[in-house]
Amino acid sequence: MTAADHADGLPRTGRLAIIAGGGKLPLFIAEAAREAGEDPFVLRLKNEADDFWLGFDNAVIGVGDMAGLSTLFRQHAIGRVVMSGAVKRRPAFGEIRANWKSLLKLPMALKTLLAGGDDAVLRMVISLIEAQGCEVLGAHEILPGLLATIGPLGAMTPNADDLRDIERAADAAETLGRLDVGQGAVSVGGRVVALEGVEGTDAMLARVRDLRNDGRISRRRKGVLVKLCKPQQDLRADLPTIGVSTVENAKAAGLAGIAVEAGRALVVERDAVIAAADAAGLFVVGVDRAGRERQ
Repeated sequence: MTAADHADGLPRTGRLAIIAGGGKLPLFIAEAAREAGEDPFVLRLKNEADDFWLGFDNAVIGVGDMAGLSTLFRQHAIGRVVMSGAVKRRPAFGEIRANWKSLLKLPMALKTLLAGGDDAVLRMVISLIEAQGCEVLGAHEILPGLLATIGPLGAMTPNADDLRDIERAADAAETLGRLDVGQGAVSVGGRVVALEGVEGTDAMLARVRDLRNDGRISRRRKGVLVKLCKPQQDLRADLPTIGVSTVENAKAAGLAGIAVEAGRALVVERDAVIAAADAAGLFVVGVDRAGRERQ
């Protein structure tokens, strides 16, 4: 978001807050922000965030507690917000606490929570945070070094069969994204065998592993996992992300490698991911999906 995007034409200032879901990504963002001279305040989502925030100012907040969020923003002079980490569930109706700044948006917010896809929900959350007077930033704006780059990240490279699987899985992932369902797909031998749903990438890979063990997927053909941004996705939230566990689960599923969208996907602990992939004999590659489509 630029200054021109604000109604008053002025850039937002104030302390940086990190709304933290599960996983290590929020911690990496907080550490990077601190190294850049920020004093981040961490808002740990109740029953979602991991408990490794010793040394950071932090507080626990319910997933649907906009009133509590607004109070914390005011108390700690928050002006900028980054949302990161996994959120496994949506708030129940009884957990939603609105304040006056979000009341006008409440009917649409409830409708979105009940029937919207993940991207629609995240867009609604962003609008509710902006209604409190804060600017929402993307994780990649704090940690640009996490973004996947074009080409192989490690020693292994995809062969001709792998490239065909990348193309097929990318087409499937793009279609899935347009439906606001998921970000990932697996293709084996040119056939799409799994699509990511609400269970997430690791659970999808476990399903591929089980299908292969049951003989439903050929053991002679390896296959590829592809993760892409949804075409309509707001880049300030929920960018496709891979880490060491993704590599480990791809190996267990018998895959040849992983492809992610360069410039629009995050690689958490890049050196560890590369080491794990090289040790497993898997490739990890960044693909310029958007560039290909512009041609």
